[in-house]
Amino acid sequence: MAHRLPWQGGRVTNDQLAARAHGLVKTYGSKDAAVCALDGVDLDIVAGRFTAIMGPSGSGKSTLMHCLAALDTPDAGTVEIAGQVLTGMGDARLTRLRRDQIGFVFQSFNLVPTLTAEENIRLPHRLARKRVDRDWFGTVVDSLGLGDRLDHRPAELSGGQQQRVACARALLARPAIVFADEPTGNLDTVSGKEVLDFLRRSADEFGQTVVMVTHDPVAAAYCDRVVLLRDGRVVDDLDRPDREQLLTRLAAR
Repeated sequence: MAHRLPWQGGRVTNDQLAARAHGLVKTYGSKDAAVCALDGVDLDIVAGRFTAIMGPSGSGKSTLMHCLAALDTPDAGTVEIAGQVLTGMGDARLTRLRRDQIGFVFQSFNLVPTLTAEENIRLPHRLARKRVDRDWFGTVVDSLGLGDRLDHRPAELSGGQQQRVACARALLARPAIVFADEPTGNLDTVSGKEVLDFLRRSADEFGQTVVMVTHDPVAAAYCDRVVLLRDGRVVDDLDRPDREQLLTRLAAR
């Protein structure tokens, strides 16, 4: 019998959730210039699934990701990551949580140009003075096809290879959740497909929870679930949609 997911009406326990947002409100500016980026958003992220957050510019999708990833603080509401409530958490604990429980993949790769690919992948562990699991390192590197590129610096790598290094860095700590912010935005079609294929496989084969912000229906169609935002609110929640379904829903909204 198929496992029912929460957006399909199933009942999910807290230990099946990688992240949860409840009643998130975020406003920028004040008085007449105030802009409500999030307007009471509720969202559960099931562990081991690949979820996309979509919406037009100004819909609040990036703000939602930043609040979920402890990169920004909501004005109201709560966020939980791996069962830990972020509200009221001090800077030191937030730093540890981001380091130990959250992985990041950014559109601009965010690699250190003077370090090799291997050094970039290992950098968070080095800063945290943590030992790298060599078997897991090898598994991630092999899965991304980076074995012959580990001694290359970012300038010696293609954009797709740089983003694959960023993916390896994000997964090395086996975080509770990986946030990918427009991960294919700076890539050509072939390189973008390679990154999306890996993010898909990381959920299927490694059980990794991935949340991706994207405006691209082709990218979103790789996901188990697509959450559509508009004007700071969730307006649709789709189970394994294809590109045509997404285009239809986006046009309807």
